[in-house]
Amino acid sequence: MFLRLGRAQVVVVSTAKMAEEVMKTQDLVFCTRPVATSTTRLSYNNVDLAFAPYDAYWREMRKICVVHLFNSNRAQSFGPIREYEVSKMIEKVSGSSLESLLNETQAMFTSFCFSDLFPVLGFIDRLNGLVGRLDKNFRECDAFYQEIIDEHLDPDRAKPEQEDILDILLQLWKDRSFKVQLTFDNIKALLMNIFIGGTDTGAATVVWAMTYLMKYPIAMRKVQEELRQKVKDKGFVKEEDIQQLPYFKAVIKEAMRLQPAVPLLVPRESIQKCSLGGYEIPAKTIIHVNAWAIARDPESWGENPDEFKPERFVGKSVDVKGSNFELIPFGAGRRICPGIHIGLATVEIALANLLYAFDWEMPAGMKSEDLDMDVLPGLTMHKKNALCLVAINRV
Repeated sequence: MFLRLGRAQVVVVSTAKMAEEVMKTQDLVFCTRPVATSTTRLSYNNVDLAFAPYDAYWREMRKICVVHLFNSNRAQSFGPIREYEVSKMIEKVSGSSLESLLNETQAMFTSFCFSDLFPVLGFIDRLNGLVGRLDKNFRECDAFYQEIIDEHLDPDRAKPEQEDILDILLQLWKDRSFKVQLTFDNIKALLMNIFIGGTDTGAATVVWAMTYLMKYPIAMRKVQEELRQKVKDKGFVKEEDIQQLPYFKAVIKEAMRLQPAVPLLVPRESIQKCSLGGYEIPAKTIIHVNAWAIARDPESWGENPDEFKPERFVGKSVDVKGSNFELIPFGAGRRICPGIHIGLATVEIALANLLYAFDWEMPAGMKSEDLDMDVLPGLTMHKKNALCLVAINRV
């Protein structure tokens, strides 16, 4: 579908075949990013990983993320940190201000900015308070990132048992062996990617998975039986346990299929004139890949594609890692989410322990049929109405 939004030319891709064309066959043509006023204000002069154009800087930052931060071995090394945080979550269920900052930043990323589409009307963004709101949010984010950098650089800080992501970034900053010299702004830009893209999305996925399991009680019983038979009386689901849970893995894939955390993925832009599906696409055309529509396409999923049915993945090789274009919650190609391994691991261990440790019931007077699937507008697709459940301690 072709749209003209002010000065912007936009193409929306909504089939697996066209998504493969954009993110694999012609990945190099569609691998850069549109630069928008609101994005630039929130991303350290456009130097962050998600919204940087495809150039030497982006490739170097991508290498840092893939090689040093988010490869599968590094993701596994962060396991003790994830397990500790999930154990604290379980304690909280049975018995900060950062959340509001994250919410405001996401709201800014998806706000309508006149100057993005109608440059001559950019003054309206100042009159309606958007520019001031953007600047205030940026200053608050910058202060937060600087605070945690200063904490990590404090010479009196005790050496941690497990290095975290910022420890690694600061080691690379001191190393000075990269083609592009890391600065604090570069580090803050990467932290923004991690906080904005790597926290809310995982939380939203867990909430949607729980929503579907409550709406489909047979699937809930089946996945809890698998978990409890495997883990038995250990009291906590470890990451190594999860690798032996095929139905549980299928539940997560099905939740990501029906409710991808970022339904339109992050936009791309064509770097030159090209052909897509027999149509001529001009240079600098913004490309939106509609992961939500692709994941519900009857051509890929057969009858009843809107039904929650984890069994469709059992014994199948379809995964979410960018090689099967009918299921691309993390994107694919050069612009695939570099935090895919950590993102999956975080969702898996959080959801597994919620299902293992508690039996779940609807509040008094409610039935599973009363659960709605309405969503809030925004960068991440959150449930519009909070999921309220009763947790009954089992462990």
